[in-house]
Amino acid sequence: MTVINQLILTLILLLPLAGAVLVALAPDRGKLANWIALATTLVTFLLTLHLPAHFNPAQAGFQFEVSRQWIERPAIFYHLGVDGLSLWLVVLTGLLAPVGVVASWRAIQERRKLFFALFLVQQTAMLGIFLSLDLILYYGFWELSLVPMAILIAMYGRKNGPRAALKFFLFTFIPSAPLLVAILWLYAHTGSFDFATLQLWIASGALPAGALWWAALAFLFAFAVKVPVFPLHGWVADTFSEAPVALAMVVAGKLGLYSMLRFHIGLFPVEARAVAPVLVGLAVVGILYGACLALVQRDFWRLMAYAALSHLSLITLGIYGLTLTGWEGAVYQILSHGMVEGALFLLLGVLYDRYASSQINAYGGLAAKLPRTATFFVIGSLAMIGLPMLSNFVGEFLILSSTFAGLSRGWATVATLGVILGAAYMLWLVQRLFYGPPSALAASKLPEDLRLGQLAVLWPLAVLMLTMGVAPSLWLQSIEKGVHPPRSGARLGAPAVALPSVTARLISPLSVRLSSAPRPTALPISPQISSQISSPISSSGEGQR
Repeated sequence: MTVINQLILTLILLLPLAGAVLVALAPDRGKLANWIALATTLVTFLLTLHLPAHFNPAQAGFQFEVSRQWIERPAIFYHLGVDGLSLWLVVLTGLLAPVGVVASWRAIQERRKLFFALFLVQQTAMLGIFLSLDLILYYGFWELSLVPMAILIAMYGRKNGPRAALKFFLFTFIPSAPLLVAILWLYAHTGSFDFATLQLWIASGALPAGALWWAALAFLFAFAVKVPVFPLHGWVADTFSEAPVALAMVVAGKLGLYSMLRFHIGLFPVEARAVAPVLVGLAVVGILYGACLALVQRDFWRLMAYAALSHLSLITLGIYGLTLTGWEGAVYQILSHGMVEGALFLLLGVLYDRYASSQINAYGGLAAKLPRTATFFVIGSLAMIGLPMLSNFVGEFLILSSTFAGLSRGWATVATLGVILGAAYMLWLVQRLFYGPPSALAASKLPEDLRLGQLAVLWPLAVLMLTMGVAPSLWLQSIEKGVHPPRSGARLGAPAVALPSVTARLISPLSVRLSSAPRPTALPISPQISSQISSPISSSGEGQR
């Protein structure tokens, strides 16, 4: 088992890349590329399940670590590891990959080898972002994630693929330049790209504060575009409208939000606290802006784009509210949103492939013809709007509660209004697509409901939506360790505000373990270096779980 634990992250990271090579070398015959991609993604997903099965929530720091010197000068290491923050995001990436293959099974009819090879390269890049603990290694995967995405959008876009791909690439590539400059500046002053070592240097206060501020801003800018944070969302609607379904599931959200937590707040807690009020204000504006635009859309791909902007802005609010409960809710909501959005995109892809239209007004009365499609879409929509007992409710509750108790009742009230508007546009979408009088478009095609392969991925997703809604502690126990702040540090921001005990009693039936003591606003410093930082925080920051 020790050998497997030492190799598991490398296997998870390189298996999709090996699958991409195999797809590229395989003969272009029938759906051979589809089957190779499906087998690769299923095996990769099974490997990711080894992580939570053997993860120790009581152990602080990173687990399953691999650290090998890659280049001597500059000192670049092949350094991988997971903690409670990245653990479930790796599993989620593994879960969505076979869903993406199933969604593309019939949608991609030409150049299948190229599509699935690039799709698997994209999976490698995403997994590398979540696993990397060396900043140059992380940056390499960050840049790699842009290339297959842009190529696939350009080649397989529905109407204006090249234009959408160019916009996506420019929006996400240009901010990467200052990010690289900031990483190189940190190396010039510390001699290391290692995440834990950089935490130690920055926490010690040895780096010039003015330049450190600009480095933190460069990190934040790159991540904010990737989320996207309002008003850096100009690429989202076109990209969602043109991207193949398998890519639309992963194009926004997870990578940027994770990077904010790990590499912005985790490395620059003081600078993050300084810009937090601005990020909170932009997040609340994004919640309302995205919800209001989603309400007036007549194309379901664009509706989902603005719905994603609204939901991702809510997660940004949870992150920059700088409370432990908000962080837990943000990570939980990233997982839930990715899973729910994957199911909804799969179902919308089924409708688009069948009826060749994304115009909402062209549909109607499909529930009688496609009862299984309608059932799963209703379940996904109810999970999306945060119905109690389904997955999104837990994350939204934690974020809004922490905002109300620890940040601002006004911001929490406005954000809650955005959640209510989310229920309005999702229920309106359900009504227009599946209920009401049958449309001419629906009558023009023979009914063809979900196939066995689609049901095979939708049933587990539906079960997960329910399980995450009623038993969140299965995930929060390990997430808590990932976002738990250090107990000592020289450059930490002021303590965050935890939820009052009355709120904990309200949510206790859901088994969500909330804090009753304040926490400092920073992500964990690894135990190997935390003992070297001499300036302790007051005991009130330690708290009890």
